[in-house]
Amino acid sequence: MPPRTCQLCQTARAILKRPKTSQQVCKACFFYVFEEEIHRTIVQAKLFNRGDKVAIGASGGKDSTVLAHVMKTLNDRYDYGLDLFLLSIDEGITGYRDDSLKTVKRNQQQYDLPLKILSYDELYGWTMDRIVSTIGKKNNCTFCGVFRRQALDRGAAQLGVDHIVTGHNADDIAETVLMNIMRGDIARLGRCTDIVTKGEDTIKRSKPFKYTYEKEIVMYAYFKRLDYFSTECIYSPEAYRGHARTFLKDLEAVRPSSIIDIIKSGEELVLDTEIRKGMKLQQTCLRCGYISSNDLCKACALLEGLESGLSNGAMHASQDVKKVSNSTDAASSSGETVAIIGEAPKGQRVIPFFERRPTKPAVGIEVEGLEQSVKDLRVNEGLRTSALELEPGSNAVGRAVESI
Repeated sequence: MPPRTCQLCQTARAILKRPKTSQQVCKACFFYVFEEEIHRTIVQAKLFNRGDKVAIGASGGKDSTVLAHVMKTLNDRYDYGLDLFLLSIDEGITGYRDDSLKTVKRNQQQYDLPLKILSYDELYGWTMDRIVSTIGKKNNCTFCGVFRRQALDRGAAQLGVDHIVTGHNADDIAETVLMNIMRGDIARLGRCTDIVTKGEDTIKRSKPFKYTYEKEIVMYAYFKRLDYFSTECIYSPEAYRGHARTFLKDLEAVRPSSIIDIIKSGEELVLDTEIRKGMKLQQTCLRCGYISSNDLCKACALLEGLESGLSNGAMHASQDVKKVSNSTDAASSSGETVAIIGEAPKGQRVIPFFERRPTKPAVGIEVEGLEQSVKDLRVNEGLRTSALELEPGSNAVGRAVESI
């Protein structure tokens, strides 16, 4: 059988089939459409303003490494005018994060971007290794997710940036939709497909890879020969997300468009007015000042549980603070100590107070030729199989894609 010709340029030999569209394309065209689809997402969603300081959440994995490479490439190609930084969080996982941070430090040199590393130990006084040794592997991802999110915001605040971008891809977002459905989490289901985290008083964060398939990120990293860390977190096999991921991969095998279909369905969900009335209003944590829907934010509640030696179940109890008056009239004549609302138990470590600042309104970046770019990147409506066709003798990327 003669070699197939690229369906886009009609000249070069096709070496792969895109999982997202089933188009058979050459390497150069794959690089171009991959980058231009992300560029289109950025411009149409008005993610950035010219002059923004943007922190790229860098873990050393494939998603964040490709994100750093593409953000720098597009910033240079289209003159976004962004000031880019790398921001890494060290959770304290021996044999995993310490190794991946070596990759991040190499990426810093390769892309010539400033790097900030903030550790759980520095911020919370606990590492994930210590947390897991205390509570076990069940629900440890809850601690890591809560602590990591707040650590990213605090690291960004220390850098003085306006915006955080993360490597969450289409597969991640579709998995989150499924997880929220299975857990009946209506509040998160209503916002989990947002490309930009809403909120006027916290650092904005967005997902440029919202419509980018994980398999294509792997292929891009492979063919670009990017330097990334590929080992899975040693604590993640116990994560609840794994069940949603397995289900999604089964759906994708039958219908590759399932990933985008789930995201689009999530985007169309609208919470009923009566349900919205019953949801808690956004406020700030009485102890650390971070955004919260309770008296204490989740991070402060979990940290207090760790410091107090509570059981795993007790740590997930109510975050509402008991209303104790701090007025002098409430003090008993016997000299009894009166607690201050939100104050941590004596002798326990607390998270430093979070200084919040308003974010700039999004106006977007004007880029010439966007309309033509969108026309050039029209994808096939009828998505078929997601099989890969590689250069003869090259099966490394095939193995990498099959493994995810």
